[in-house]
Amino acid sequence: MAQEIERKFLVSSMDFKNEAFKNTHIVQGYLSSVPERTVRVRTKGEYAFLTIKGATNESGLSRFEWEREIAVNDAEVLLKICEPGVIDKIRYEVRVGEHIFEVDEFFGENSGLVIAEIELMNEDEAFEKPSWLGREVTNDKRYYNASLIKRPFSRW
Repeated sequence: MAQEIERKFLVSSMDFKNEAFKNTHIVQGYLSSVPERTVRVRTKGEYAFLTIKGATNESGLSRFEWEREIAVNDAEVLLKICEPGVIDKIRYEVRVGEHIFEVDEFFGENSGLVIAEIELMNEDEAFEKPSWLGREVTNDKRYYNASLIKRPFSRW
């Protein structure tokens, strides 16, 4: 069982695309999107995953995460029984110093939203901030993928 420590930021420019070493199309839905436990089904390129996440801690930076790879066919079936709404995005991976930022460019009802996430080893870990990194939104639940399904960015 793993603990996820993650910080989330808005992106102020699309310059990150020139620095990306990889990009992957992601489609995901939620079997459960309650804050205490989310159960996510995701296709990521040619792979698929089932992920369970617990509630965030008081700082909003850490939470329990369990993830397993599943067959793409199984994920496609599970996506059909998910809660209403879907997340459709391209994830760009960008190395900045010793870390990799995952930058998500959203489509569909979340079009126009671009968020960068960085996973850390501990909550106080220092990291280099690239010029395209905007305001931190780690503690703003509106930017959680499970929230974006219920209340997409286009409806804000």
